[in-house]
Amino acid sequence: MQFIDQANIILKAGKGGNGIVSFRREKFVPAGGPSGGNGGKGGSIILIADSNLQTLLDFKFNREILAKDGIKGGPNKRTGASGENTILKVPCGTQVRDIQSGIILGDLTQDNQRLIVAYGGRGGHGNAYYLSNENRAPESFTEGGEGEIWEVQLELKLLAEVGIIGLPNAGKSTLISVLSSARPKIANYPFTTLIPNLGVVRKSDGNGCLFADIPGLISGASRGVGLGHDFLRHIQRTKLLIHLIDAIADNPIDDFEIIEEELKKYGNGLIDKKRIVVLNKIELVDEDYLRKITKKLENLSKKKVFVISSSLRKGLSVLLSEVWKKI
Repeated sequence: MQFIDQANIILKAGKGGNGIVSFRREKFVPAGGPSGGNGGKGGSIILIADSNLQTLLDFKFNREILAKDGIKGGPNKRTGASGENTILKVPCGTQVRDIQSGIILGDLTQDNQRLIVAYGGRGGHGNAYYLSNENRAPESFTEGGEGEIWEVQLELKLLAEVGIIGLPNAGKSTLISVLSSARPKIANYPFTTLIPNLGVVRKSDGNGCLFADIPGLISGASRGVGLGHDFLRHIQRTKLLIHLIDAIADNPIDDFEIIEEELKKYGNGLIDKKRIVVLNKIELVDEDYLRKITKKLENLSKKKVFVISSSLRKGLSVLLSEVWKKI
C-alpha cells in the first residue's frame, strides 16, 4: 500500500431539482388548481473518519468528486427525490483545508466523525407553492439552487501520542519494532524508512498508546531537504517526542543539534514539545566514551539522557517508565 498523506481535490455537491408548473386535470373537477411539486435537494459531500484507513491513496487519482443532483418536482404536488449524498472515507487525523482561503474546514480525529464539506443545492418550488387568495392559478416556479463547490486540501497528520525522531540510521525502526508489534523494513542505509511506521506499545496492565517512527529528518528538512519536510507534520499532534541518537555516529553531539535546529525552524510548536533524549546502540561503544557522550548531551539538552540498546533490548523498561510518566 502506498502512503499518501496529502491530496488536493474538488468537491461538487449536487444541484437541486427544479420545481414545475402543473395544474390538476381530473374528471369531474372543472377548475383544477395548481399542482406543480417542488424539486428535490441536491446531494451533499460528506467526509467520515475511518480508523481502518492510514493513507489518502484513494484521492491521488480521483481529483474531482461529485454528488447526485436532485430530481425535478412532479404533478399532483409530488416532490422530486433528493440527490444521493456522496460519502468519502478518510483516515483519522485528516485535516480539511480550503485551498483558496487557507481556512481549516474541519479536523477529523475520531472514528466515525463526520464533516459535511459541500452542501447540496436546495430544491426549487413548484407552482403549487405560490398558491394564494390573490393568485389562484400561479404559473411561477423556481429552479433548483446550485450545489456548493469547494477545492480543498486533505492533509493527514498521524495521531500517535509518541513520536520517535532522529537522523537516518539512529535506530528508530528497530526501536519501534522491539517495543511494539510493528514490523518495519530495516536495513543499514540512509532513508530505509520512507513512510512513518506505527506501532502500539502496551503497558503491563494491557493499556498502551500509539508510537510513530518519523523518517527522513536531516539537516535542512524544514526547508524541504530530504524526506523530513514531508513528515514533520506528523509530529505536530504527538504529546511526547523520543529524540534518538546513534552512539556510534561520527559526532553524536552534532546529530542532536541538527534535529533540534530543524524542530525550531519548522515551528508549529515542535520545539516546545516534551522530549526524551535517548542514546542508542550503546553495546557498540566502550563505557568511558559512553559516559563522556552522555554527560555532554545532558549538559547540552538540560535533560537526563537515557542509554539503550534496541537490538539487545537493554534499558527499554526504564525508557518506557519515563514515557508513561511523561504522557
